[in-house]
Amino acid sequence: MNNVKDPDKIAERNIIFERIVDQYQLSLLKMCYLHLRDQSLAEDAVQETLLKVYRSLDSFQGQCSEKTWIMKIAINTCRDMNHSSWYRFVSYEVTPDMLPEPSTELEEHDEVLTLAVMNLPRKLREVILLYYYQDISTIEISDLLGISQSSVSGRLKRAKDKLRKSIERSEFYEQKNT
Repeated sequence: MNNVKDPDKIAERNIIFERIVDQYQLSLLKMCYLHLRDQSLAEDAVQETLLKVYRSLDSFQGQCSEKTWIMKIAINTCRDMNHSSWYRFVSYEVTPDMLPEPSTELEEHDEVLTLAVMNLPRKLREVILLYYYQDISTIEISDLLGISQSSVSGRLKRAKDKLRKSIERSEFYEQKNT
């Protein structure tokens, strides 16, 4: 019946949360943007993810890495947003003008690759983002997505094949090889 929380535990929890925000906010924003293809939605997803992380800090049991746990929350948040009724009316076409400004100057091949990744089907885009952009292992990705490790490997292979074909069809590839 004691509803009073220990001030030391609250302070410790807040310190942990501040570290999480500092450490993961940018990578969460990148991943959510690439998943949702909209800057405003990505920012909302990051805020929602961080709110869920804060609420669940006490229940994190360390069965996976902290990063994997946070990314799983983010992916589920993005999926929830994808399934909302109004999201169906959002245009999925991605153009270079829609990309947020990079912190450093992008090479033309970086832009081509980013657009190709963003235009992959969701299941393939997820594994590419987690594996290459978030440096999460295939074992952790299988736990995170609730699929077998061989499914993760298969999706990675299919995604790389699609990316290769997409890049080979791009103007950049044609200019480079002429």
